[in-house]
Amino acid sequence: MAHDTVSPSAARPLTHRSGRDGLLAHAQAALHSKPLLGPLIVLVLASLFFTLWVGPRFSAPLNLSLIVQQVQIIGMVGIAQTLIVLTAGIDLSVGAITVLSSVVMGKMAVDNDLPVPVALLLGVVTAGLCGGINGTLVNRFRIPPFIATLGTLSVFSSLTLLYSKSETVRAQDVPDLLSWPGRSIDILGTDITYSSLMMVGCFAAVAYLLRGTAWGAHVHAVGDDPEGARLSGIRTGRVRLSVYIVAGLICGIASWFLIGRIGSISPHTGENLNLQSITAVVIGGTSLFGGRGHVLGTLLGSLIVGVFSSGLALAGVDVLWQVFTVGILVIAAVAADQWIRKVAA
Repeated sequence: MAHDTVSPSAARPLTHRSGRDGLLAHAQAALHSKPLLGPLIVLVLASLFFTLWVGPRFSAPLNLSLIVQQVQIIGMVGIAQTLIVLTAGIDLSVGAITVLSSVVMGKMAVDNDLPVPVALLLGVVTAGLCGGINGTLVNRFRIPPFIATLGTLSVFSSLTLLYSKSETVRAQDVPDLLSWPGRSIDILGTDITYSSLMMVGCFAAVAYLLRGTAWGAHVHAVGDDPEGARLSGIRTGRVRLSVYIVAGLICGIASWFLIGRIGSISPHTGENLNLQSITAVVIGGTSLFGGRGHVLGTLLGSLIVGVFSSGLALAGVDVLWQVFTVGILVIAAVAADQWIRKVAA
């Protein structure tokens, strides 16, 4: 009777494949357990690549400072978006909330002659109320987050134009307190804006809330398994509502930074903030399916977008190709997230 045998030459490819699969499995598990690892590797490799391609201009302290300044608004709005995505939701109105809040601040201070701190506070509160409206639509009326915030995107944008009468508050009319975040301070010979420093502080504060408090644990639980969270005693509806309110308040702070960044107050700014915030969140490794991710990953995602935009611009690449590259990064990040999630299967 003949016996099937396997020759050494036939066995070698199987051994090679097994080793390769084992390496991929280890990488997959590492990226799943450490969400910050992937975007950190991309940021380091991208920075090294552009330093070698463009030269010292890219790694110069002035250019690095400009990159941080350029992504600070995206980063702040990205914090708000991250909180919502962690609950398996999405907010298409964060940009509109930010612009509406900035207009409220400007109009209250300039046209209504309110004390500037009061105008600033009213702008932030307005953003929080907008977030509360989104949360109520999603939580109380059970409207899917995509549809609810798509509708409020139009509502908030229209209110901004109506309230401002499509008029811009000129830079010379903006009170000093509202433009203060755009001022800079010299650190090691490099000008760093106050808003850049405060952005980093906001990331640190929200990272602590998500990792070091019961509220943060509940946010992750609701995004990962809402039914399991409910059965364990977590008031999932209240958690979702609080997330949208906090996200709105963060957008209100971002609107203050926006005024400092551009100097004037215009109802026509921030048109791409919604997509840019989602881009930063996705590239930063936060799963669009909820429950997995880290807000500091959004900071890395924002910086990755800034590094690519700055590096390609210094290399003389056309703006269209810069946008193309960011699109490829988003697709790659979502594909990587799908692959990483399989480790739990």
